Amino acid sequence: MRPENDRHDRLMRLPPVLRGGFRPFFFLGALWAMIVVALWMLALAGTITLPTYLDPLAWHRHEMLFGYLGAVIAGFLMTAIPNWTGRLPIAGARLAGLAGLWIAARLAILLSAVIGALPAIALDVGFLATLAFVAAREVLAAKNRNLPVVVAVGLFGIADALDHAEALGAAVPAGLGWRLGFAVILMLVSLIGGRIIPSFTRNWLSKRGDVKGLPSQPDRFDIATLATTAVALLAWTALPDTAVSGGLLIAAGLLQMVRLARWSGWRTWRESLVLILHIAYVWLPLGLLLLGASRFVWCIPRSSAVHALAAGALASMTLAVMTRATLGHTGRELRADGATQAIYLLVTLGAVVRFAAPMLPFDYIATVALAGLLWGGAFLLYLLSYGPKLLGPRPDGRP
Repeated sequence: MRPENDRHDRLMRLPPVLRGGFRPFFFLGALWAMIVVALWMLALAGTITLPTYLDPLAWHRHEMLFGYLGAVIAGFLMTAIPNWTGRLPIAGARLAGLAGLWIAARLAILLSAVIGALPAIALDVGFLATLAFVAAREVLAAKNRNLPVVVAVGLFGIADALDHAEALGAAVPAGLGWRLGFAVILMLVSLIGGRIIPSFTRNWLSKRGDVKGLPSQPDRFDIATLATTAVALLAWTALPDTAVSGGLLIAAGLLQMVRLARWSGWRTWRESLVLILHIAYVWLPLGLLLLGASRFVWCIPRSSAVHALAAGALASMTLAVMTRATLGHTGRELRADGATQAIYLLVTLGAVVRFAAPMLPFDYIATVALAGLLWGGAFLLYLLSYGPKLLGPRPDGRP
């Protein structure tokens, strides 16, 4: 039997949900995002008391950053690495074990006031450490060029540990852990987005015969933009309240805005699967500009800048990638149906409302609740529309 036939048969014997990393982790990540938003809204209203050792705001921030995004990163890596390396995918029992560790970590952090902080932290940091180890082993074995992405996952795990250390009272600068984790994810969005957005845009425009002025491959300008963004985010992570970090963030935001304009996103308005990538990415330069300007302009709330990056860039980009990857890797047509377009609309509206909440002349708690309903609705609709695709077999009979 040829190796590819043997691989096909082994994968076909597995439950569909365990045939690729994106399947369990995209489903679990979307489910957890929805649960976290719902519990946070109830805690914010004083309806419930969360049984976690973290205060409610810290728990909400930690679980959206290290919980939800941790799952999305795992799903992305476990799916991308076989394409990068040509090696067999992580599937079956190993994938189930990794997903089980993530689930255990999420429940442990939520119930940490009951079971104790240290066991919960061990599971939480342990998941990211395990993910980094598995990814590094695959990439190093293939001598692949994507090792920096694996290093970023390792830094993300260190940021998680620092966030917990601060919560336990260790001598860690206030907010260092979550800012470092946030910076790592923003750099991944900038790095990976800079690969896929111009590529998908170029391919779509070429198929339509619109070949004049196609987005180019990453060049020196992109490298300069990435370097400036990395320095700016590093300065903000270490020294968030300084004029230097504010100026660097503004410079990075301006460069990112020019970078986005070079990708000709306005020409893709007929195809939602491509257009949403540009809409999601525009939150990155906007958030960087606002975060930098908040150091100099008193009327720009820092929380609005942070939520432009979190609820805007990170949530929109992850849902854009999750929908496209789910369609592509389950053998469906790359087309945004009505449900998919509604997902994009809800997450964008939720981000806009959450970003504007401190500046609107309405009750703040009610406005945040509305943003949460819109934003959470996007993830609910993803589960309803894409859950069967993630959990079930491909229609073409392939693994």
